[in-house]
Amino acid sequence: MDYINANCVLPDDLIVAIQQHIDGQYLYIPRKAESKKKWGELTNNKHFLNERNTAIFEKYQAGVSVQELASKYYLSPKSVYKILAAKKYDKK
Repeated sequence: MDYINANCVLPDDLIVAIQQHIDGQYLYIPRKAESKKKWGELTNNKHFLNERNTAIFEKYQAGVSVQELASKYYLSPKSVYKILAAKKYDKK
């Protein structure tokens, strides 16, 4: 996230009004609801994690232990159990 100096983009009267509430502090202005992106929309992370989790589920069904899966995928056993539960729920 980039910071922009308010003096460069906002009218003086608006800056004065904002300064009445916060003076010299950082202010986060959230995106408009219609401009928000869903998680993973800009990268392939969502697709990658879905493929990884599917592979974990299939290997577990083939007899690989949770501990082995956790070690192979650098996850905690608890994380593997969460993935398995989610994938099991998806299959229903």
